Amino acid sequence: MMSLLQTCMAMFAGERQRHCRAPYAVVLEGEQIILRMPDIGDWRAWTTLRALSASFLVSWEPLWPKDAVSQSFYMRQWRRFARRWVQDREYAFLIFRRDGEGREGGLLGGITITDIRRGVYQSGTFGYWMGAPFAGQGLMREAISLLLPFAFEQLKLQRMEATTLPENERSIRLLRSLGFREIGISKQNMQIEGVWRDQVIFEKVKP
Repeated sequence: MMSLLQTCMAMFAGERQRHCRAPYAVVLEGEQIILRMPDIGDWRAWTTLRALSASFLVSWEPLWPKDAVSQSFYMRQWRRFARRWVQDREYAFLIFRRDGEGREGGLLGGITITDIRRGVYQSGTFGYWMGAPFAGQGLMREAISLLLPFAFEQLKLQRMEATTLPENERSIRLLRSLGFREIGISKQNMQIEGVWRDQVIFEKVKP
């Protein structure tokens, strides 16, 4: 649950306030995983997993700053997540394994709904990452499957988009298996490891 500090920080943010569509304490539970909003206390697990997975993730993500696996970097990210959640601009979740008793286990990765456009658009974009030890186990498929109903029903979005590099065959297979449709290529859309890269664009429209 969001603390009083988080709420005050969000309320005094510089961006124009919009109507928040989801409670801070929302938890989404699947068969193998649990999704919830990041908390201050998650910094150690987050930085440990990101450091362990750095060589795996840098090929797919934008350039990392020098302090990308530090507590201070996590805290900056957490403040941004908290602020933008209450502003209805981004909804960030961490992905945890569900233990044998149905409780929250170890951290696996993260997933966000970002670039939220309201008005006549009602759209958003998925961004996601999985720690190297847990990739290829079907866990991200379950995470996106949990978040799609949240996006369409809770957030009242009409269309979700996702992008991936053309050579990321695992991500492309994942999106296609979930009913996303490939709609084109965004040329030189993101700088990764100092190089401007094309991205394949996928979309899924509310049933």
